[in-house]
Amino acid sequence: MFLIQAIVRPEKVSKVMSDLLDAGFPGMTKMEVFGRGKQRGIKIGDIHYDEIPKEMLMVAVADEHKDEVIRTILRGARTGENGHFGDGRIFVVPIASSYTISTGEKDPAV
Repeated sequence: MFLIQAIVRPEKVSKVMSDLLDAGFPGMTKMEVFGRGKQRGIKIGDIHYDEIPKEMLMVAVADEHKDEVIRTILRGARTGENGHFGDGRIFVVPIASSYTISTGEKDPAV
């Protein structure tokens, strides 16, 4: 099982969430985040913005669905045909174990 963490532009998060739902992946966590990438922020006129607002989506998926979820996020989050700086980043992290809080049961898929 994997945890896919996608940091995307705020204006793209609804599209990505809708695409994931349509692809059969309704479960996710969303949060507002701030940060910067390789471009070290953005300069508009004389003002330099060091931290850029983004949204992070976290999706836990079985091994066999990892590539499909990544492709779905890439399609929904990319701006334009070739993408642009600041479109975001996807991190894929193995999950060692998972538990349901209400029952305390360990997820058998992990």
